[in-house]
Amino acid sequence: MNIVLLSLFTGFLVGFIFALFKLPIPAPPALEGVIGIVGIYLGFQLFAKISPWLSNLIK
Repeated sequence: MNIVLLSLFTGFLVGFIFALFKLPIPAPPALEGVIGIVGIYLGFQLFAKISPWLSNLIK
C-alpha cells in the first residue's frame, strides 16, 4: 500500500510541476487513455500468469 501512495503522490507532484510551468499534461487527458493504460497493465499481468503454461506447451 505504501508504494501505491508513493506513486499517487509522485504523480500528483509531477502533474503539479507540469501545470506550474504551463506544460501539457504528461498523461492521457481522457478516460479512454487511462482505460488503455489499465488494459496494458492487465495484459502484462495475464501474460505473467500464463507464461509458465506457454513455456510447457512449447517444450
